[in-house]
This record gives sequence, structure tokens and C-alpha cells, in this order.
Amino acid sequence: MAYILNIETATTNCSVSLSKDGEILVLKEDNSAGYSHAETLHVYINDVFNDAKLNRKDVDAIAVSKGPGSYTGLRIGVSSAKGLSYALNKPLISVDTLESLAHQVKIDDGHIVPMLDARRMEVYSAIYNHKHQLYREIKAEVLTENSYNKLLENGKVYFIGNGVEKTKNLINHPNAYYIEGKLPSANEMALLSDIKYKKSDIEDVAYFEPYYLKDFVIIKKKS
Repeated sequence: MAYILNIETATTNCSVSLSKDGEILVLKEDNSAGYSHAETLHVYINDVFNDAKLNRKDVDAIAVSKGPGSYTGLRIGVSSAKGLSYALNKPLISVDTLESLAHQVKIDDGHIVPMLDARRMEVYSAIYNHKHQLYREIKAEVLTENSYNKLLENGKVYFIGNGVEKTKNLINHPNAYYIEGKLPSANEMALLSDIKYKKSDIEDVAYFEPYYLKDFVIIKKKS
């Protein structure tokens, strides 16, 4: 039996769950337009423990969404997860953000493309098959009207994430299905973190860093 605290902050969705053997016990999240992670993350962590009537020392591991995603969001989530892992002397587990997002789609055939907005016409994306197995690696890509042409010609493709809005305006294909209004959540993390826990697939707390995928660049405002 394993209790795991799951933390997801890669996008505007500040999401925390407590799970037992891969099943959600309590889920708290705020899917508002702005980033509220700094204000709400630790409140939500306290809330899920209180609602589950568990003490922090009762958890067996801390899991965090590792990216790609928002630089600030990932930094806050990973810093908090590392702090809890160290303070409680519990293993740290990292979960691929896009893999977790892909698990929101349940299909019998075709492919799933989880995608997160990376500004302008760029997205962070990956491709998974209907069994949620990785078909194409995670990468940052600039979208064009020809993106995913070969994949779409071979069957249905389900796009999900906050990169969908820009994609649906570019790609018009009968095999393209757009799942709107969805963001990565600590809900889907539960199963993935439990699998990793059972395999002892854990991170080194001292050296683990978020998977930013691209370097963080500060853009100065024009005067």
C-alpha cells in the first residue's frame, strides 16, 4: 500500500492530489486563467492531507510533474516537491507532463497528441498511441498547416492541451479531433506515479531539475 502526494504546476492549473495505490483519495485544483501557484499550492497540499485525514509523514512518496511547461510554474512545483521530499525523507518521483495529459484521452485506435502552448506558433508536444505508449518523443515545434499530415492520413488524431486553440485554426482535417479546455492535472498523475514508485524509479533530490525543454529567456519590454 502506497500513499503518494502528486503535484502538478506545469500550466495555469495548480493541481494537487493524494492517491493510494494509484487511486485518487482527494483532488484540489484551480484552473483559472492566471498563475496562482505561489499563493495556493501549499494551501492545497494542506487541504488534501486534512481532507484525507492523513499526516504528511504518512505518505510514501512525493510526485511532481516535471515538464515541459511554464518555467515559473515548474520551478514552484519542483521546489516544493523537493522541499517536502527532503524534509519528510520520502522518495521523489517525476512524471512526464505530456504523458499525464495524454492519459486524459481514452481511445481504442488512433494517436494522441498532448500539446502545451510555448508562445507564438510553437508548442511542446509528443505523440502517444492508443495504449498511451510513446510514439514520437517530446519536442518544441513550430506549427504549420502541414504539421501531422502523415499521422492524420493514417488515422484519427486526438489533440489535447492548451496548444489546441492555435492548432485547430491551422489544421483542418477530417481525422483531427480537438479536445478543448483541458490541462495537465494531478488526477492523471496518480496512476503514473504509483507505477514508478513500485519500480523504485525515483529522482536524486539534490540534483533533480524540471524539464524546461527550452532555455528560459527574459524579454525586455519595449520602451
